[in-house]
Amino acid sequence: MPCGKRLSPFLPEIILKLETFGEIEMKSDTKQKLLSISASTIDRLLKPIKEKLRIGKGRSFTKPGTLFKHQIPIKTFSEWDDSAPGYLEADLVGHDGGNMQGEFCFSINFVDVATCWDEPVAIRNKAQKWVTDATDTVRGRLPFEMLGIDSDNGSSIY
Repeated sequence: MPCGKRLSPFLPEIILKLETFGEIEMKSDTKQKLLSISASTIDRLLKPIKEKLRIGKGRSFTKPGTLFKHQIPIKTFSEWDDSAPGYLEADLVGHDGGNMQGEFCFSINFVDVATCWDEPVAIRNKAQKWVTDATDTVRGRLPFEMLGIDSDNGSSIY
């Protein structure tokens, strides 16, 4: 559910792809309105839809980590050398289908700050073994050396 500011620059491409593959048909005046819509108007129009989809206070698998926080140096965004490839952002996502009970898979998405190179990896659960294996897998796939990883600093990725 991207915000209007992130969605609006991609609308022309999204509309083109949907039309090209026969997924959508629209009148030319509707298309023109979509191509010229402002980010704030998108947010205003999507607000009631997003509120219906929101469950409770929100769901997150990330809990503040305390065990390693004092041992792992944390770099702020301004300290990254974003001109050189190899510094990655990592985010863990649970694919629970709306039910956080029982077993379900997760994915870790690694994105290089400089190049936006994206490496997603599916993992069985949040266990350290799977996270480590995923990190090693990504390290082997990258066309450059992995120099650093910045996660959301929650306990789920440690």
